[in-house]
Amino acid sequence: MSVASVLFDLDGTLVDPAGSITSGIRYALVAHGIADPGEERIEALVGPPLQIGLRTVDGVDEKNIDGIIDTYRTRYAEVGMAQSKLYPGIRQLLAALRGRGIHVAVTTAKPEQIARELIAAQKLEDCLDAVHGNSSEHGGHGSSKAHIVAAALEAGGLDPARSVVVGDRHYDIDAAKANAVASIGVDWGFAQGDELDIADYRVSTTAGLAQLLLGAEAAKQINFHELMQEGAQ
Repeated sequence: MSVASVLFDLDGTLVDPAGSITSGIRYALVAHGIADPGEERIEALVGPPLQIGLRTVDGVDEKNIDGIIDTYRTRYAEVGMAQSKLYPGIRQLLAALRGRGIHVAVTTAKPEQIARELIAAQKLEDCLDAVHGNSSEHGGHGSSKAHIVAAALEAGGLDPARSVVVGDRHYDIDAAKANAVASIGVDWGFAQGDELDIADYRVSTTAGLAQLLLGAEAAKQINFHELMQEGAQ
């Protein structure tokens, strides 16, 4: 690929929540007297704004949804954010992209302020040119991330034809298509079934992602084998 800008999803793409999102959602639901819907069902909620995803859970309604989200956010701030970690090789990949003058941004459905807090906790600020997210939990655009990718393109003066969206859910791929941007689906996140089949490209490792974005020779400069071994520990 020949790209001038890369727009990354956050959770499930750059950052491994290490179970903090799903366990936090489960904690919040149970705290409000709602039966645990099971891990597979909860994993499907990772991606769209909580106000959208939680409404699909039996027992969540207009009376309790705000309280559930407040409980989740409190738990996430106290425990979850610290549990999260970067996927092996991500920091080095971002540094290599910026070293080649490529614009690197985050486009997430998370409220932007919370996304920035997570990025700061991961000491990732210096690896990014910009962060774009939702203004609140309420998902005024539904589950779509098209407006977030559009905002990133406009704010950075980026050429859609030389940009690519990288993400782990179909929401990322749909947002890329809505903005005439290429897309890469990553297999290490929270994709359900074959939803990433609609992506222009698909990778299963950070090494594969680096080869696609940087080219084989430049990707060789990053010792992914060693980084993966460290990550496994």
